[in-house]
Amino acid sequence: MEKSSDSRALAIATIVMGIIAGASSGLLSIVLDATERVFFHFTETNAIPVAFSATPLNRLLAPIIGALIVSVVWYFMQLHYRPVKLGKAVDGEKMPMGATIMHVTAQVFYVGTGGSIGRELAPREAGAMWAQSWIRLGDQIGWLKLAPEDRRLLIAAAAGAGFAGVYIAPITGAMFCLEILYKKIDKKAVIVSLTMAAIATMVGAIVKGWQPYYLVASRQFSLRLIPFVVIVAPLMGFLGTWYKRLIGRASALRVKDRRIFITMPLAGALTGAVACFFPEIMGNGRGVAQMAINVTSVSHSAVALLLFGFFAKGLVTLATISGGGYGGTLTPSIAMGSSLGVLLGMIFIQAMPGEPLMQFAVLGAAFFLAATQQAPLMAMFMLFEVCHLNFSALLPLGLGVALSMAISSWMQAKKA
Repeated sequence: MEKSSDSRALAIATIVMGIIAGASSGLLSIVLDATERVFFHFTETNAIPVAFSATPLNRLLAPIIGALIVSVVWYFMQLHYRPVKLGKAVDGEKMPMGATIMHVTAQVFYVGTGGSIGRELAPREAGAMWAQSWIRLGDQIGWLKLAPEDRRLLIAAAAGAGFAGVYIAPITGAMFCLEILYKKIDKKAVIVSLTMAAIATMVGAIVKGWQPYYLVASRQFSLRLIPFVVIVAPLMGFLGTWYKRLIGRASALRVKDRRIFITMPLAGALTGAVACFFPEIMGNGRGVAQMAINVTSVSHSAVALLLFGFFAKGLVTLATISGGGYGGTLTPSIAMGSSLGVLLGMIFIQAMPGEPLMQFAVLGAAFFLAATQQAPLMAMFMLFEVCHLNFSALLPLGLGVALSMAISSWMQAKKA
């Protein structure tokens, strides 16, 4: 087979997949919103990220019921099918359409019931699945057929576009494609990934709108933050790498047999029990992150909440994964990083007062995320895009994710 496709075939595939990935992400957003309305009678927004108005009993029972339902789905699904990792999907391993749709819907449904896991994996898997379907269609229509390397690019770009369509973050979606899945940057890859992610963003915004995912009031970043970045980013790289290892261990221990009927409800019960008095624990971590961003002053209560949010979100998410759950770890990482960032920021402003604590949340989130995902550019641009930051944030964000990744890379090389 030829090394490169007809440029028209790749251009058509890019445009069509941008529309499909955006529409798919929009549908998954509708599923999430509908689930939250059914279980909590609430609509999630950046101002009200979790169901604070729900009763403690409601917050206890919803994740348990959700876990019971998805345990049945994942058990019977895995009798005949194991979810295909995105990296393997890019390399050509088939993602069965029916099983994949069921799998991604279950992920989003569980997050909607309050389950502690990220929802960003589902739209990425859906995007990759649709790209594989388009490739099979192209094989039947000669002039739409893609060369092997362009197939890899299309699947990776569609996964990134799925992410972009949910979080309305086109550059982040493109960086996910280039840094994590395709792992190669050239002109063609940049054109395809950015174009597809931009189209998916515009389609997804029909459902989600253009408002920021996290509300950050102070978006002008000062150079006075650089000492904080230099000191804290390496620490975040260290801790983020360790959390990445814990995620790997939890994934290796994930229950897939009949024990899932016990372990998943137990994970749901743990989530619900914490949610009775700390509702921010529910969902993908948006509540914990926004709580950290909203901290404006140093107090014993704020320190206690941030410490609890950091450890509770990390541990309950690991319990969900090891108990049999599937989903993303990106937004839980943001929740943990933002909490720790504000805690360390409270110390920093004792020596250099004047900087708003919410900015330490943003920086901490990016530095921690860069290490857990091994994707510094994606981490930097994600916080930039989802918070609608000023361009002045790019310097501390860029320096910080670089320092975080330097420590993370050193740790992983040392382990190897």
